[in-house]
Amino acid sequence: MIDSLGFVIFLVVIALAFDFINGFHDAANSISTIVSTRVLSPRYAVMWAAFFNFAAIFIIGTPVAKTIGVGIVHPEVIENYIIFSALGGAIIWNLITWGVGLPSSSSHALIGGLIGAGILKGGVGALVWWGLIKTALFIFLSPAIGMFLGFCMMALVLNLSRNTNVARSTKLFRKIQLFSSAINSLGHGMNDAQKTMGIIAIVLYNKGLIGPVFHIPFWVVFSCYTVIALGTMNGGWRIVKTMGTKITKLQPIGGFCAETASAISIIGASLGGIPVSTTHTIAGAIMGVGATKRLTAVRWGVAGTIIWAWVLTIPISAVISAVVYSLSVMVIR
Repeated sequence: MIDSLGFVIFLVVIALAFDFINGFHDAANSISTIVSTRVLSPRYAVMWAAFFNFAAIFIIGTPVAKTIGVGIVHPEVIENYIIFSALGGAIIWNLITWGVGLPSSSSHALIGGLIGAGILKGGVGALVWWGLIKTALFIFLSPAIGMFLGFCMMALVLNLSRNTNVARSTKLFRKIQLFSSAINSLGHGMNDAQKTMGIIAIVLYNKGLIGPVFHIPFWVVFSCYTVIALGTMNGGWRIVKTMGTKITKLQPIGGFCAETASAISIIGASLGGIPVSTTHTIAGAIMGVGATKRLTAVRWGVAGTIIWAWVLTIPISAVISAVVYSLSVMVIR
C-alpha cells in the first residue's frame, strides 16, 4: 500500500490540507496589522490577503520548494511514511497553537516533522546539514531582521512626518497601508506556499512521476498557491487578535512600517531559497515598531510566550512526527 499510486494521491491531498491549514493559521501574518488599524474589516482583509497570496505565483520561481524537497532530509532516505508523519506532526502542532491563539511557525512545524521522522528512519546521517544550518540561523535572524527593519522604518517615517498633523498622517497611511499589506501578503504566499510544493514534489519524484530530475511541476505550483489563498480567506481570528493587538497597539503608520519591514525580509529570504517563518518576521517587525515609542509599549510578557512557542515548534513537531511514524509503520505494515 505504501508504494501504491493511491497512497501517493492520499499524501498529495494531505499535503494540500496542510497548505490550507498553513494559510488559515498564518492569515494573521498578512492581515493582523491591517485589521487592528481598522484600515479594512476582517472580511475584506482576508480577501485582499488571499488575492495577493495567489498573485505570488507570477513573481518568483520555486527556490524555497527545492530547499524543502531536497535540503532538509536526503531524498534517498525520504519515503512516503516520512512524508505522512512530517505532515501529521506539522498539522497537529498547527492546530494546537491555533487553539490557544499562539502565532507559531507552520514552516518550522513542517521542518521539525521532516527531522523527527527522518532521524527515526535513517539516523542523524539522514539530515542535510547545510539546509538545516541555514534554516536554523533564520529562526533567530528573521525576527531580529524584522525587528531591526521595523524599528528603523518607523523611526524614519516618524522623522519624515514630524511636520504633519496626526489626522493628515493617519489618513495618508491608511491608504498606503493597503499597498504595504499587499506586498506583505505576496511575501507570505511566495515563501509558505512553496513549502508544500516541495513536499508534494518529493513524493512524486520518489514514485518516478516527474522524471529523473527533481523539479516542481506547474500544476503543483498552481494548486499550492490556490489552496493557501483559500486557507487565508478562512483565517484564524484567534491569532489575528494576538498579533494585531496583544503585542503592541498599532496605528496605520505603525502598521505600514511593520508590514513593509516584514515584506522586505520575507521576499529577500524567498529569493535566496530560505524557508523562513513569516510569523516570526511580522511579529519581530511589530515589536520593532512598538519599541520606537518606548520599550514598555511592547508587551514583553506576550512576546516572551510567543518566543517560547517559536523555540518549541521544531522539537515538539519532530517528536509528534516520530510518534506518528512509529505508529504508521506498525499499523500499515
